[in-house]
Amino acid sequence: MHPAPSLIAFSVLSGLGLGLLAMLGLGLIVPTGWAAFLWFGLGYALTLCGLGASALHLRHPERALKAFTQWRTSWLSREAVLALAALLLIAPHAAGSVFLARPMPALGLVAALMALLTVLATAMIYAQLRTVPRWHHWSVPVLFLLAAFAGGLLLIGSTTLAPLALALLAVALLAHWMIGDQRFAGAGHTGETATGLGPLGQVRQLEPPHTGTNYLLREMAHVVARRHAIKLRVLALVCAAVLPMLLLVLTPVGQPVSPPVWALAVALHVLGMLAARWLFFAEAEHVMGLYYGRH
Repeated sequence: MHPAPSLIAFSVLSGLGLGLLAMLGLGLIVPTGWAAFLWFGLGYALTLCGLGASALHLRHPERALKAFTQWRTSWLSREAVLALAALLLIAPHAAGSVFLARPMPALGLVAALMALLTVLATAMIYAQLRTVPRWHHWSVPVLFLLAAFAGGLLLIGSTTLAPLALALLAVALLAHWMIGDQRFAGAGHTGETATGLGPLGQVRQLEPPHTGTNYLLREMAHVVARRHAIKLRVLALVCAAVLPMLLLVLTPVGQPVSPPVWALAVALHVLGMLAARWLFFAEAEHVMGLYYGRH
């Protein structure tokens, strides 16, 4: 699949923002006053920037509001509804923390649940697609949720839970890649099944369907060299999980993470997640590619 920058930015930034809002809603940190304004403001900013990037991916961004109308059948619509619910529900909790120094923990818990369900809905947009075997697997929602948890815990500087979440994220990344590499072959998709000519024998392409490119080739037939994919996997694993985890583990027990170390850990995590999400799209093979000899 074509790794569109808008989708990469959307999934990484919104995952971080919703993860942070979920941690604030769960009460893992309870800031008040200006500190609360900065924490909740960061969560809202990341989430809204991510959602804005997703709107830019639409051919007609002005029609984005229609996404809220199909929640019965569309995971994308459910994502939009859940995101709005999460942002609205966390607002009173944030306002109480900022202006009254009185958080609303019950409402925060509900908002945290909505935030995590939004991340799950985002993952299900991809995991539901049978035509992309690499995505049609339980590892996708697990990976998205762990990324949100790890990102949220890292942003609040948790030296106890964040290293564990980052370690689980590393395992999820490895599992997603190892399982995903076998998914297309395991699904049994071939030129014979794609054309329905299997009973006649082996199918081979005599000529391409057309001489020029088209929308399907641009969006669904991206090819990434294996050697480049391995390098990016190492970069994603090390930056997104391993190095931030080590930076937190090396912090003395009982001491908060110093701002420079925290900033470095967050920057590395974001860089690694950008690489991981680029691979998430670039390595996804749509069965349509069989018609063009792209698998």
